Amino acid sequence: MRKLFLSILLLVTVFTVNGQNQFFTKSGKIYFNATSSMETIEATNEKAVSKLDVTTGTIEFALLMKAFSFEKALMQEHFNENYVESDQFPKAAFKGTITDIKTVDLQKNGTYPVKVKGMLTLHGETKEVMTDGTLTVKDGNITSAKSQFKILLEDYKIIIPSVVKEKISKDVLIKVDLNYEPYKSS
Repeated sequence: MRKLFLSILLLVTVFTVNGQNQFFTKSGKIYFNATSSMETIEATNEKAVSKLDVTTGTIEFALLMKAFSFEKALMQEHFNENYVESDQFPKAAFKGTITDIKTVDLQKNGTYPVKVKGMLTLHGETKEVMTDGTLTVKDGNITSAKSQFKILLEDYKIIIPSVVKEKISKDVLIKVDLNYEPYKSS
């Protein structure tokens, strides 16, 4: 009887863990800062969609460029029309891997440092990104992923007119803040 109970408990545990190896959000936050010594330029997008598979370490996120919110409406208009050309390039996306996912213990609550490597597509250009991040585990689930990295505007062929060149930083800080829930397939 005891062996049967332990076998059933083991099966339930395996199915529970396997069922919780993917995490998802539709409200991820992506923040960017292109502030120069002359002007504060920052915006936040709180509608990023992301999926994380802890079995493979695969992490992806995508967002609509027009969902970035600026403090000044004119800045938002210039961002979409003149710089990232949101009508022509409506989305940005990242597809990559948490290269050291095996160091994250889903059975132990805590925040784990991780390495992330992947491809960022922005303004029709795709470039490799490597950065550090953190994953937070609570009660057997990944509850958040955070990271930050810098990109160069010229790498993504984002052209800044000479009239405003001094007002916009050439490198942009990007912060990623994703709060996950277990993925439930329908």
